[in-house]
Amino acid sequence: MSPLASGPQGPTTLRPLLTTVLDALTAGAATRDGPLPAGGPTEVAARLREALGDPLPEHGDEDALRTLVQALAAGAADPADPLCTAHLHCPPLAVATAADLAASVLNPSLDSWDQAPAASELEALVTRALAAEVYGETGQARSAGDALVTTGGTESNQLALLLAREHHGHTQLVCAENAHHSLRRATWLLGLPEPVTVPAPAGTMDPATLGEALTALPGPLLVAATAGTTDAGLIDPLPDIAALCETHGARLHIDAAYGGGLLFSDRHRPKLDGLARAHTVTLDLHKLGWQPVAAGLLAVRDRHDLAPLGHHADYLNADDDTEAGLPDLLGRSLRTTRRPDILKIAVTLKTLGRTGLGALVDRVCERAAEFAELVHRHPRFELHDRPTISTVLFRPADATDDTVAAVRRTLLTEGRAVLGRARLDDRLWLKATLLNPHTGADDLAALLKLVEGHTPR
Repeated sequence: MSPLASGPQGPTTLRPLLTTVLDALTAGAATRDGPLPAGGPTEVAARLREALGDPLPEHGDEDALRTLVQALAAGAADPADPLCTAHLHCPPLAVATAADLAASVLNPSLDSWDQAPAASELEALVTRALAAEVYGETGQARSAGDALVTTGGTESNQLALLLAREHHGHTQLVCAENAHHSLRRATWLLGLPEPVTVPAPAGTMDPATLGEALTALPGPLLVAATAGTTDAGLIDPLPDIAALCETHGARLHIDAAYGGGLLFSDRHRPKLDGLARAHTVTLDLHKLGWQPVAAGLLAVRDRHDLAPLGHHADYLNADDDTEAGLPDLLGRSLRTTRRPDILKIAVTLKTLGRTGLGALVDRVCERAAEFAELVHRHPRFELHDRPTISTVLFRPADATDDTVAAVRRTLLTEGRAVLGRARLDDRLWLKATLLNPHTGADDLAALLKLVEGHTPR
């Protein structure tokens, strides 16, 4: 009979399996020998298919754990490699990953208290502490704010629009050209009108044009601003946008999935001035929080705003159970079964504290500034702009867009470097998003040298 991970024998059963996993991860990484497997999609898929064989064989294979973990590691994009910089895809902290293992072993489900007694209390305490970090630690805001755990920015943004619709009716979304694609998709899912888009001439929302739109449009209105754009890591002028929303009676949502991590840094926190004036805020701690996916949050300034999410299912939150004091968890998410992603977040916050997390934020922002300076000084490269957070856009000087795209794909296919792409100012740029706090000056120079060596002269 197959042993279980939990129960009295769970740790004894898991210990040798963890050794198998760690050995397979090491072997797979050695096979890959870089930030990405070489060969492109066809070759990577062929190697994985060979390792997998029959996905559902008649008889089991006791070596499947080692075989598949090693195959997955060999075919993975490694966010801990200094040359893996394409996306908002962070290398997770070891302590957070260890906590995630404990969550998997205990396997609480946060849809009723009797499935997650301690986890439900942990979630309530930590989410309110994070809401206080967004909205302020003193006064009424501390007692009024709350946050929900989500799967990431997409779910958080959808929830923000849902709450706006439930409180104000057929809400019109107003956002800038730089807004995340999930906002437009959310209007479609929720049956809301097509968003009104205002210009972002310098990559950020233009307050003057926003003011004109808010004056011209009938209400109710929801403005979605961004603190950390996906393409360039830019932050909209939040104080100006908040003032306009207050003047026109518009609800404000700020998508800070990327930039929200700046809250932990004394040096960079002022870039988020105005964040606390939003009704709802999206945060992603699997970006500038170094958590394993998923670790998203939606913070609300007033926890009473969450009332529309309330839902009744007698087997989970019967009225008499609730009246007797059992917590009602169904209003904490649109999902029913929900794993305790709060545990890894809580362990990280407690282990590192604000100072430790802030130091990591400062370090990746410093590395981005150093890389931008390296690009700026190099005669064969063009820098788009100095980074606001930790994203640097650059391109070989005088290259065509086709050349820029081809250089990126070549590096991907060879498994040498993982760079993203972004189109700004009607030109294609290579994108390096630096989220690895262990990246050094030599790594930055190596990345630039690789791009230079793959660019036709």
